Order: sequence, then structure tokens, then C-alpha cells
Amino acid sequence: MRRIIAGLRPLWGLLLVVGLAVVVGDLAGLLTVPDSIWWVPSVIGAVGLSAVGLVTAPRAKPHDLQLMSCPVRGEWTSVNTPGQRLPSHGTRALGQWCAVDVLRPSTDATPPLVRWGLRGSAPTDYESFGEPIHAMATGTVVRCRSGAGDHRARNTWPTRLMMLTVEAVLRSLFGPSALLGNHIIVDHGDGTVAAYAHLRRGSATVEVGDRIRVGEVLGRIGNSGSSSEPHLHVQLMDSSRLRVAAGMKLAWHDVILTGELDARLAEAVSEPEKSAIKDMPPMGEVFTTPWMGESPS
Repeated sequence: MRRIIAGLRPLWGLLLVVGLAVVVGDLAGLLTVPDSIWWVPSVIGAVGLSAVGLVTAPRAKPHDLQLMSCPVRGEWTSVNTPGQRLPSHGTRALGQWCAVDVLRPSTDATPPLVRWGLRGSAPTDYESFGEPIHAMATGTVVRCRSGAGDHRARNTWPTRLMMLTVEAVLRSLFGPSALLGNHIIVDHGDGTVAAYAHLRRGSATVEVGDRIRVGEVLGRIGNSGSSSEPHLHVQLMDSSRLRVAAGMKLAWHDVILTGELDARLAEAVSEPEKSAIKDMPPMGEVFTTPWMGESPS
């Protein structure tokens, strides 16, 4: 039932927009609403039903922790990570229950997380931009999108507010592709499917139908879709259909935690919650991957 409700996500979004538009239009005197005691509870019911539909998400069947290779090489840090809590992104929708966001550790030249101003920083100002993305496991490419542009960072207060409100609503209405931006989905053939999101425009090195090996380069990190700054968003699911996919527990077997905190994220760091996956890097901690090659020998 959860998958059926989640699969109707576009309907719930449209119903919510229409319901809110009717309420706002009536209050502003822009609409002539029938003088009936039924319209108020009807609109409220429609808005409530759509809200429930939008937050309903599937749950995967009981499964073991899936150990895979880290999709980046060298020194990195993570935010919105299952090493901090589950669900890592605050939602189970679109298979994001155990999703991970990774980015290069900050330097003195890295733009601040958020600042005053009207124009966000250029994606090329970030160390993560253009870094290669490696396959976590062997599989077959079932979806590949690489034509969306790389927008500027949402690292000013006005652009961040716009991203979290108007932009978030619009991208949700346009569907998963608008949220993920350029992305690649790989079916591993064992009931697990990986999604790699926010790729750089035109950077995909694979096509639908390609058989890939663990460690193979799939593309490069960009800033497409719903992304505040260049980073890789990766998640493991039980289906390639994002609207009905349930997130699965993921851990990387080839990372080493350094115990160091990224200076730019240090103020946001807290103790991992009980739901956290202990084998995954927690919020803000720098980790390394000793395997530096593009593919295993």
C-alpha cells in the first residue's frame, strides 16, 4: 500500500497546490467560492490528504547491511549521513532513507556554507566540483541523465531561502529528475540499486545498458538539481523507480575514519544518534579511501 501511495506522488503534489491556491484565492478575494458549509472541510481534507500522500514512503523488507566500495577516492567528509542518523536526510521518500552526501574537506579558499549576498558562489569555486565518481558495485546502468546545467551555489541567505521554499516546491512538482539533476542509476542484479546524483553536466562516461565494474568511473561531481553546493549524493534502494523505491542500509568497507573534523562543519557536529550506522562516517568527520585506482586489479 505504501508503494501505491508513493507512486501517486505527482497527484498529491497537484492536489496540495490546488487546495492551497483555493484557500489563498478565497482569502484574497480573487475567487468566488460557493457559499456552502462543505467547501471548507473539503479543501482542508484535500490539503491534508495530499500532505499525507507526500510524506508516505515505502520501507524495504528486512535485510542485512550492504557493504560496498566508496564512490570517491582520497580525502573526503560527509554531511546528511547515515553515520549520524536514520533517515539521513530526514525522509524515506524517493529511496533516501540511507542516502549520503560527500564533499571534499574545506580549505581557506572554500566559500562559506552561507553568507550575505544576492549571488551564490560559482560551482568551480569548490574543491569537489569535477571530481570523479566511482561505481560502488558491479551492475548495469538503467538510467543516465547528463544534460542539466550546473547552477551557482545556494550559499547566500536569499538563495538558500529560495532553495528551501519556492525551488523545493517546483522541483518536487517536476519529479525526481528535477531533484537529482544529472544522475546515474545502476542495478546490481541482486535486489539492490544505487543512485548517484548531482553530476556535472555532460560528465557521464556510461550509457544505459552498459555493464560496469566496481570502481569504474561513472561521471564527475557537479551542482545540478536540488544542490546547495557541489557534492555527490548517493543512495542504495530496492528499486530503480525512485517514486516507489525504499532505501536500504549501506556501508563502505574501504574507508578509514581520521577522527578529524572539517573546519567548516565543526559547529554543526553532534554525537551520532542511536539509529546511526556505526560503520559509516558521521557528520563532518574526515575520512580517506586507501584504494586510489579507478578500478580493482
